[in-house]
Amino acid sequence: MSLSMIQIWLIVIGILLLVEFATSALTTIWFAGGALIALICAFFGGPLWLQAILFVIGSAVLLFLTRPLAVKYLNKGAVHTNADSLIGKEAVVTEKIDNLKSTGAVQVNGQVWTARSVNPEHSIEKDEIVMVRAIEGVKLIVGKRIAPAEE
Repeated sequence: MSLSMIQIWLIVIGILLLVEFATSALTTIWFAGGALIALICAFFGGPLWLQAILFVIGSAVLLFLTRPLAVKYLNKGAVHTNADSLIGKEAVVTEKIDNLKSTGAVQVNGQVWTARSVNPEHSIEKDEIVMVRAIEGVKLIVGKRIAPAEE
C-alpha cells in the first residue's frame, strides 16, 4: 500500500499540529501552514518538486511575516511570575548588605531574600529602602531606589 502525497501531507500537518498543541511555542504551526499549501498543490495534481518548494516558501513566509504579530498579541497580557516579578520592586534591608563580607538580606513581598549591593564597594544599612535591580541565582541585587519624578 503506497500513500498518495495528499495523505502524506495530511499526516505531516497532523504531526505538526500535535507538536504545536503539546508545546504551545508558536513554532511548528507555521510549518503546518506550509504543509497545507503543499497539500492544496498536491490536491490539484502539482508535481512533488513544486509541493516541496511551496512547503518551504510558504512556511518561511508564514514564520517570518506572521509570527512576530502572533507573539505580540498572544503574549500581550503576560505577567512575570515568581522571582522575575521582583525586579523593580522596593525592598527593606533586614540585614546590613556588605558584599565584601558576603552578608545582607532584604524583605520584599513578605519574603526575606539574601541580597548583595549592585555596587560592590557600597554597603547598605539595615532598614534602608532599596530597589531590586537583578537576580543572580538566589540572591537579589539591589541598589538605591530611584526617586519618583517630582510633579
